[in-house]
Amino acid sequence: MDYKLSLNVQCPLELLEVCPSYKQTPLLEISPLNNIRLFVKDETNRMGLGSFKALGGIYAVAKYLLEQWQEENGSQLPVRQLIDPQVRSWSNKFTFVCASAGNHGIAVAKGAELFNANCRVHIAHSVPTSFFQKLTTLGAVVIRSGETYEDSMVAALNDNLNAEVLLADSSWAGYYHLPMLVMEGYTVIAEEMRQVFLREDNWPTHVFLQAGVGGLAASMTFEIRKNWIKQPRIIVVEPNAAPCLFESHKLGRATSVSGPISSMGRLDCKEPSLIAFKLLNELADDFVCVSDDDANTAANFLAQNKVATTPSGAAGLAAILSSAKLNIPEHSTCLVIATEGGV
Repeated sequence: MDYKLSLNVQCPLELLEVCPSYKQTPLLEISPLNNIRLFVKDETNRMGLGSFKALGGIYAVAKYLLEQWQEENGSQLPVRQLIDPQVRSWSNKFTFVCASAGNHGIAVAKGAELFNANCRVHIAHSVPTSFFQKLTTLGAVVIRSGETYEDSMVAALNDNLNAEVLLADSSWAGYYHLPMLVMEGYTVIAEEMRQVFLREDNWPTHVFLQAGVGGLAASMTFEIRKNWIKQPRIIVVEPNAAPCLFESHKLGRATSVSGPISSMGRLDCKEPSLIAFKLLNELADDFVCVSDDDANTAANFLAQNKVATTPSGAAGLAAILSSAKLNIPEHSTCLVIATEGGV
């Protein structure tokens, strides 16, 4: 790969210092499972946008604008000045384009709204109407493009021919920088958890990370391996219907897969992010798949424990509930991330 992955959690943390909607999300301990201690990082209302994706899309928009200002003006723009009237007027010439299964588009649209840029989001016909409505409320132009996420990505690729900024949360050969910024935003989640575990000296032995294209799983894995003083076993979790990272790991190279539509809508991605695969292939310990039924059961379990999420948001827990093949020892401490609120 012709790109070296480098993520620095201090960069998004600096930006978030000036963001009034930022606060750390809860890290909850809920009912133990078969003598396994369970922690849940609750991302269901991150920054009022309903998912962890808020950290990636907003940060990537802001960071891109800061980079462009420096390129055009030869000077660094302090983060706080992004909301100054003069800078907001300048930002309005930019249009960000992306494909999304919902949450990434909402984050990009929110970033564009905050800094007075423009935004177009391509979504598949299978994406729930609730996401369409949230996107339009944020001022995005929303276009229904195809039946699958992959169809909407093709549409987005064909929609940045007039100097629009393609802001994807996946990466491929020759396209790395912006998805890397998205992933850099996500590292804040791992840093928030590190602070709690360090303070309480109560580190997890196993971390379960759900994956679509793999951006969240890869950014969490990077930050955990880099900065956590006690290292857990890291398990990547995908739907049976879309095991692109599982199959890529098995083959030793990034590969696409085919399969039916999964109820884990934001994870139903048939081709991995190249950056994410390269990192996870090297640093993750296990790759497992879960069924839609497993994920529904996990979402119901979390709901009973007052964490309202979707099958996608509960996929990490689904791997624990169906964990016979993982052989998790008794008295382990497992960590999952509830990645989104109920749709």
